[in-house]
Amino acid sequence: MLRGQIALVTGGSRGIGRATALAFAGEGADIGFCHIDDAATAAATEAAIRALGRRVFAARVDVADIAAGRSFAAAVEAALGPVDILFNNAGANIRKPFEDMTEADFDGVVDVHLKGMFFMAQNVYRGMLVRGRGCIINVASQLGIKGGPNIAPYCAAKAGIAGFTRALAWEAAPRGIRVNAIAPGPIDTDLVRRNSPEWQEAFKARLPAGRFGTAEEIAATALLLAGPHGGYYVGATLSPNGGDVMH
Repeated sequence: MLRGQIALVTGGSRGIGRATALAFAGEGADIGFCHIDDAATAAATEAAIRALGRRVFAARVDVADIAAGRSFAAAVEAALGPVDILFNNAGANIRKPFEDMTEADFDGVVDVHLKGMFFMAQNVYRGMLVRGRGCIINVASQLGIKGGPNIAPYCAAKAGIAGFTRALAWEAAPRGIRVNAIAPGPIDTDLVRRNSPEWQEAFKARLPAGRFGTAEEIAATALLLAGPHGGYYVGATLSPNGGDVMH
């Protein structure tokens, strides 16, 4: 389904990023991915991609560093070829009451999510324009839709990602580039597992699905958007969330 294509995945060493990188590789794509201070897990992900018979290029990159992100995108293209698919996934979060949030807290979250995603998309967009095709998938969150306590910068950034996705889609679609977003609900990843078992069980009890999602379920959504059957999604935000948000 993706044979001959090059996919760039940010935050690709673990969780949703890793599952998506492996899903893309399983469908024939070569993978460039970045991580931050996650060398051992990144090496295991590289090995898993190679085991699928695909080429891979990985590097440590802080996507909030715009120049570093630009250099990484160029390195992926030099190593593998022009990027056909961007899975804009890298993220970070800080939990504090609103009144305790500092400017540094705000910038740390927004720079990774909104600013980092904006400019990583720009890094691959110009080449996509020249070729007249491409796919950009930005990872938002259901928390950008419903909000949540003690994570105001995160919710604001994730809502901004959905808005950015719609804005870029208006420009990109007539030029052959598909831009969409995924807003996952609670997924069984390291981020969710940091919460207490009591918190996890209480949250699952509130969900109509009665469970957390898996990283592979989000990867399946990304595969739909990236593949040949996703062509009529334009500026959409798909939200696999177990019923946490229905809209």
